[in-house]
Amino acid sequence: MKKLLLLIAVACVAVIVAWKLFSGNEAKTVEEPKDQPLVINSNSTVFDRSFSKLLSDYYSISKALVEWDSSKADIAAKALGQKADSLPFSELKGDSSIILTAQNLATSISSEIKGFISETSLEQKRRSFNMLTDEMYNIIRTVRFSGQKVYYIKCENAFKESGEAYWLSSTNKITNPYLGSNHPTYKDSMVNNGDIVDSLDFVKK
Repeated sequence: MKKLLLLIAVACVAVIVAWKLFSGNEAKTVEEPKDQPLVINSNSTVFDRSFSKLLSDYYSISKALVEWDSSKADIAAKALGQKADSLPFSELKGDSSIILTAQNLATSISSEIKGFISETSLEQKRRSFNMLTDEMYNIIRTVRFSGQKVYYIKCENAFKESGEAYWLSSTNKITNPYLGSNHPTYKDSMVNNGDIVDSLDFVKK
């Protein structure tokens, strides 16, 4: 009788162990694979240097707009357009989809620059600059530029009828290119008006 009970107990244990193993394997087989994020590694020094020069020209446009200097803005814009057309995407280390997105954004930047230069009034140039800023913000995030921290800043009242606009800066000091230092109404009283709404920090730690 004792042997029979022992055999029954052993059989029950074996059934429980087998059930756990089976149910564990089954859970593993039905688990959905997670989507893998797009991967971008550290970009080459060549790419980072070229992109840094592109950003420098963008900042030169911003500075010229602060000073209400249309000629300087056009010179900087022309330089930026040339650099956007010659970014070394072969040096960009990332998924093919990232590289394609970055190339499309560079093309949009180049097109926007042509529109910027063709505008005759500073107000229209500033509107074009706002659209250029959007393209620049997106390409920085796409390539994850690690050369410097970049601040994304908003001006609530850049244009009287259509409101807010944005710009990028290498510093958290507010120097507003939409209102500038020589505004016909505000003079330089609004040049420090703006709010940092984001910062892009891919700098290698």
